[in-house]
Amino acid sequence: MKFQKDSYYIAKIREGDPGAYAFLVNKYKKMAFNVALQLMGNREDAEEIAQDAFLKAYQALDSYKGESKFSTWIYRIIYNAGISRLRKKKLDVSSIDDDFTTSVNVKSTQSTLQELRDTERKKYLGEALKSLTSDERILITLFYLEEKSVDELCSITGWTASNVKVKLHRARKRLYAQLELALHDELKTIL
Repeated sequence: MKFQKDSYYIAKIREGDPGAYAFLVNKYKKMAFNVALQLMGNREDAEEIAQDAFLKAYQALDSYKGESKFSTWIYRIIYNAGISRLRKKKLDVSSIDDDFTTSVNVKSTQSTLQELRDTERKKYLGEALKSLTSDERILITLFYLEEKSVDELCSITGWTASNVKVKLHRARKRLYAQLELALHDELKTIL
């Protein structure tokens, strides 16, 4: 399906055509779900957060000024809704000790990961992502999978650029540490 620019659909909605919003939903629903899933960690909550975010965005469309991309704006809504839900649930998130991450051999992990088949990569990456905090998962997902810039991450999360960079760096280190641990254990079982 070929989409027009987001501004086209937003103008149509503001002119009184609420059906035009379906095009924006179709365009961003997969990405919205993926972001919500990385943040929430389970499918049911992710679906609910994504749906709520699209509803909130539609209801607040008059307040959208177009200063950032529509996708950034909707991601911000998803992020805020997810963080609010997580705070309500008071989920305990454990982090990996920073001392452990200093011993990570990134090159070894990368070369081992290169040798795995695609399905194995997905398995290991999925498991490693699950071990990260929701903030770390969302940063990794938005930066690498959705290819959002640091400035867009700042708009979405409300953090400063330096804070985003630090958190992204730590998330990468923890992801590598988890991959190294998983791959090391896998090699032991193979050998």
